[in-house]
Amino acid sequence: MYYIYMIGARVVDGVSKIREEELTPLVEEFYARVRADPALGPIFNDAIDDWPEHLGKLTAFWSSVMLTSGRYKGQPVPAHLKHKARITPALFERWLALWVQTTNDSMTPEAAAALQAKARRIAESLQLAMFFQLEERSAASVANAERKDAIERPGQTHG
Repeated sequence: MYYIYMIGARVVDGVSKIREEELTPLVEEFYARVRADPALGPIFNDAIDDWPEHLGKLTAFWSSVMLTSGRYKGQPVPAHLKHKARITPALFERWLALWVQTTNDSMTPEAAAALQAKARRIAESLQLAMFFQLEERSAASVANAERKDAIERPGQTHG
C-alpha cells in the first residue's frame, strides 16, 4: 500500500515539473520515433495527411490532459476507431514503450513518470473503447449452457 501511495505522490508531483514549452519538442520527438517505427510508422503515416497540423493537435492534447489548459478540442476515441482494423493491443504496448523511452530521454524523472502514468491510462481507455465487448448470450446459448450443466451434474433437478 505504501508503494502505491508513493508512486501516486511521485506522479502528482511530476505534473508540477512539466512546462508547456517542453511539450512541443517532446511530442515532435516522440512522433518522429513513431513514424520511423516498423510496426507503428505505416499506420500513422497512412492515417495522417498533415503532420505539422497533427503535431499541433497532439501537443494541445497533452497540454490539456497534463496541464489542464483546455487547448485540445478533439475526440480521440472516434479518431482511433476509424483505424480499428489496423490497430491491435500489441501496438498499444509498442506505442507505450516508445513513449516511455522518449519521456525518459526528454523529461525529468518526475515529469516522465507523470506522463507515462497518464499515457497508460489513456491507452487503457482507448483499448476498452476499441476492443471490449460483452459476450452476447442468446436464448440458444443459455439453453445450451443449461443442458451442459444438467449433463455434468446428473441426478440434480433444475428448477
